[in-house]
Amino acid sequence: MPVDARYPKIAQLKTVDALRGRLAELGLALPLDDSIQTAVAGSPLAAPRVVGGFRVGNRWCIHPMEGWDAHRDGSPSEQTLRRWSNFGRSGAKLIWGGEAAAVQPGGRANPNQTLATASNRAGLQRLLSTLEDAHRQRYGSLDGLLVGLQLTHSGRFCKPEDHARFAPRIAYHHPLLDAKFKIRADDDSLVISDGDVERLIDDFISAARLARDVGFQFVDVKACHGYLLHEFLSARTRPGKFGGDLAGRSRPLLTIVDRIRQELPDLMIGVRLSVFDSVPYRTSRDVGQPMEYASLLPYEYGFGVDRHDPLQADLAEPIELLRTLAAHGVAMVNVTCGSPYYVPHMQRPAIFPPSDGYQPPEDPLAGVCRQIDAARQCKAALPHVPMVGTGYSYLQDYLPHAAQAVVRAGWVDFVGMGRMVLSYPDLPHDVLYDGTLQRKLVCRTFSDCTTAPRHGLVSGCYPLDEYYKQLPRRDELLEIKQRLTAL
Repeated sequence: MPVDARYPKIAQLKTVDALRGRLAELGLALPLDDSIQTAVAGSPLAAPRVVGGFRVGNRWCIHPMEGWDAHRDGSPSEQTLRRWSNFGRSGAKLIWGGEAAAVQPGGRANPNQTLATASNRAGLQRLLSTLEDAHRQRYGSLDGLLVGLQLTHSGRFCKPEDHARFAPRIAYHHPLLDAKFKIRADDDSLVISDGDVERLIDDFISAARLARDVGFQFVDVKACHGYLLHEFLSARTRPGKFGGDLAGRSRPLLTIVDRIRQELPDLMIGVRLSVFDSVPYRTSRDVGQPMEYASLLPYEYGFGVDRHDPLQADLAEPIELLRTLAAHGVAMVNVTCGSPYYVPHMQRPAIFPPSDGYQPPEDPLAGVCRQIDAARQCKAALPHVPMVGTGYSYLQDYLPHAAQAVVRAGWVDFVGMGRMVLSYPDLPHDVLYDGTLQRKLVCRTFSDCTTAPRHGLVSGCYPLDEYYKQLPRRDELLEIKQRLTAL
C-alpha cells in the first residue's frame, strides 16, 4: 500500500526535541531522554531485574515472533536458526518465548510454524542451543540470560495446511470477526467443544513439560493477538464453564497455569496478554474505519474494551486478571494489545501498512503511546510483577531514548523489541556498549515482515537485511506489492 503522507515520518524528526514537539502537537505523553546512555554511563537498561528468583542481566527483551519458515514437520529451518542466533547475539537478556510454537499441529497459524510437540523435541533443542551458543560466543557466558518458549493455539486464525486457507477453531461466534473472515454465524462445527478444550489444556501441559526437559527456563502461555486463549477472554456469549463471567472466560488460561505450577514446579511461567482490544477494522486501501458496531451495544465481544464505547480501552478486567495470574504463580507478564489481523494500526503502529491492512486512522505515535500507557497502568496496579512493554519499534531512532526513560520512571521493567530485531538484532548491544545506533539498520516499519507471510513467503526484513535482500523470493514480494499498489 502507498504511504500515508498526512503524518510526518519519524526519520523526518531530526532531533529528540522535534519528536517531543510532535508528541505535544498530538497531546501525547511519552518521556524521552536527551541521549543514549551506555551501560558504563549508568543506563537504566543495563540494570538487572530479578524475575521468579532469576537475576535477568538487563532490561532488553526480544518478543516472540512467527517466522513462517520452519519445515512442514515443525522443525527449524536454517532461516529459523539464523533468527534465533541473532536473538542470542543481540545483547538482550530476556528472550520472551523466542518463537510462537503451536502445541497441536492443527493449531498452527501457518503450515511452517514451529511445533512444541514431542516430534519436534530435537528441533526445539537445536533452537535453544543455537541461541545459547551465539550468546556465549559474543559475551563469554550465559550469565543473566533468561530464555523461554511461547506456547500457542491460533484458534480463529489457524492455517495448518495451506497458507491461503483458514481452518479456524473459535471460542464463540463473534459477529464482526465472523463476517470479516467469512465464518457462517450458524456453523457451530467451528466452535471448540468443552471436551476439546480439556484436551487442548493437556497438550499445553505436554508442551510445557517438553520445553522444560529441553532446557527452556520458562514458558509463555500466549493469551494475545486474537489467538484462542485471548479469544476466550471475551467469550461472554459462550455457554458453559469456559464462558460467561471473567472466571469462566479465563478458566482455560488459569487451568493451564495451575497445572504447570502443580506438575512442573521448577518451570517459570509468563503470560503475554492483550490487555485491550477494539472493534475490528475493515481492510481497505483508504484510511481505516471500524466495522459497524452500533447495533451491538453494549459491546460483548472484546476484552479490555469499554462496552459502551468499544473503540476505547477499559483496563478494569485485564488488571483483575493480572492480579489473579500473579496469585496463581505467574512470574511475569508481557503487555500487548489487540491483534494484527483486525486492528494492525493499534497492535503494530506503522506508517506503511501491511497488505491486509489500511491507511492508519491516526498518527502511529498515538498507537505507540496507547500501548506504553496501558503497560504503565498495569505496572502501577501491580508494582511487584515484572512487566515487559510493547509497541516501541515505531519510535525508530528514538527507541533507546524512550526505553531508558520509561524504565527509569518505573513505567515498565523490560522494553521488548519485535519488528526491530528483524532488521537490527544488534540494537541492544550497540546501545549498551557503544551508545550509538546504526541508522541504516533501524526498522522503518515498511511492514514487509507482515506482507510477505500474508502471501505465503517467509517473514523477514526484505528492505534492510542483506540476507533477505538476496533471497530469490524477494522479487516475488516486490511483484506482489506492485500488483497491490496498482489495484
